[in-house]
Amino acid sequence: MAELEFHGAAETVTGSLHVLHTDDGAIYLDCGLFQGRREDSRRINQSFPTRPADVKCVLLSHAHIDHSGRLPRLYRDGFTGPSYATRATCSLLSVMLADSAHIQEEDARFWNEKRAEGPQDFIQPLYTHEDVLKAMEHFLGVPYNQPLPVAGGVTATFLEAGHVLGSSSVLVELDGWRKTRLLYTGDLGRFDMPILRDPHTPLPEVDYLITESTYANRRHNDEAEMADKLVAIIQETRAAGGKVVIPAFSLGRTQHLVYALSQAIAAGKLEPLPIYVDSPLSVNITQVFREHPECYDAEARDFWHSQGGVFGRDMIRYITRVDDSKALNDMHEPMVIIASSGMCEFGRILHHLKNTVEDEKNTVVMVGFQAQHTLGRRIVERAEQIKIFGRMYELLARVEVLNGFSAHADMDDFAKLLAPLAPRLKAAFVVHGEPHQVSAMRDTLVAAGCSAVHIPTKGDRFKL
Repeated sequence: MAELEFHGAAETVTGSLHVLHTDDGAIYLDCGLFQGRREDSRRINQSFPTRPADVKCVLLSHAHIDHSGRLPRLYRDGFTGPSYATRATCSLLSVMLADSAHIQEEDARFWNEKRAEGPQDFIQPLYTHEDVLKAMEHFLGVPYNQPLPVAGGVTATFLEAGHVLGSSSVLVELDGWRKTRLLYTGDLGRFDMPILRDPHTPLPEVDYLITESTYANRRHNDEAEMADKLVAIIQETRAAGGKVVIPAFSLGRTQHLVYALSQAIAAGKLEPLPIYVDSPLSVNITQVFREHPECYDAEARDFWHSQGGVFGRDMIRYITRVDDSKALNDMHEPMVIIASSGMCEFGRILHHLKNTVEDEKNTVVMVGFQAQHTLGRRIVERAEQIKIFGRMYELLARVEVLNGFSAHADMDDFAKLLAPLAPRLKAAFVVHGEPHQVSAMRDTLVAAGCSAVHIPTKGDRFKL
């Protein structure tokens, strides 16, 4: 008899890791990095719900670090099986996990040199670049919509999720006296969004559902309207002589913004101005996007053919060198700077914020979800002062929040995708959301006809 165990992203929005216990061994649904306070993160990310050596395989929904970032540690601690993901996801992981390893190594070095009082306080990185290379040897890229045996009596099919490049929902079928079908949504995307195809619809009828709930309690603004607002913000800030600084996740949001600005310039809606993507990771990920046009929707393919590219060509300057990044701080003409990280917790965006937030001519545009206890959340909440690199800064710059760029499904998308499944579900499990979001998703599924909706806490187990 199969059993589900919830370990990560239960009653929170990070560190996704769910376990399907089968007769042939444990199958991990994602293996994400928990991102939060340092002490909590280190404790959670170094532990797993089963012995890594006993894990049969990993089914990975997409490459975002909160869904994939613990994989190198899992292999380091004894896992030797395959990790299945779409081909585009595997391409992205080679970039994303290498960057994550660099962050882990630099964080440990900084702590040991600057904060530790002695060798007894030293910490080791969660994993290293070498661990990433070893893990990548076990990654298997699979096509969409093709059933794949992944364990004894267990078949997995990856379905387009429409969230980021290569993202998928995973249909798991277990043989028995009757076939049991489980759908893990991963992170679902939106309909009619730029670049990527829509989520797979209709989703297959299943017995059990594990669903995210990140934006289950809200309705996004129209993306085209958000693009127009972004153009207006840039024009107003340029007229004031200021800079527009946009913290953006390297995977998905950065490419979305570049595409929107490229379209606006091509259509004559935005007069060209200096636009910089200041992130080596974003540069590398954008190259992966270029290598996987099979994931584009028809509009993006048409723009690609008509303009010779989707991501800006000569209109956008991609920065990798540290000296070039620093040079932006000495440039005072109007410009747009897109830099990671999206929640302003690390990366080059911190330097740009430090150099711009105390000048009211500048604008900070927040275009993504900001988790609790992050600098990004404090900016969205317009705190009078914010701490960057240990120093307090006055938040005098204009702050604009454009949630319409979100790549997550909203309440309408969830209703369209999941409500048809609800009446035939034996049970649904709601994860990857803050309390009010999880509750909203539960209410949506109950109203649609699912009589058993669970909000699991960490360690909860359910027999299927």
